Amino acid sequence: MTCKFERVVTPNGFVVLHISGRIDSADVEILRELIEKEERAKSILAIDLTEVTLIGRDAIRLLSTVETKGTKLRNCPAYIRNWVSRDKCSGTETD
Repeated sequence: MTCKFERVVTPNGFVVLHISGRIDSADVEILRELIEKEERAKSILAIDLTEVTLIGRDAIRLLSTVETKGTKLRNCPAYIRNWVSRDKCSGTETD
């Protein structure tokens, strides 16, 4: 399964990016652009990872960075949460 992004705006204006499938290196740049677009619009953003089945190292680094900047990671599978936490501790976050 390929990666799919769905943008949902809640009634109170909160933006949620629902991601499903595999997030590989080709998808990371698309995700980064989507996040940057929401940041420029000053959106309150969350990323829902409920349906993510596989994730690459570059995506972990991006999620670690954006979470540090305030983006919420919702429904984050335990293995992804563990890797994001490790990335933060190792100090390998990138912008």
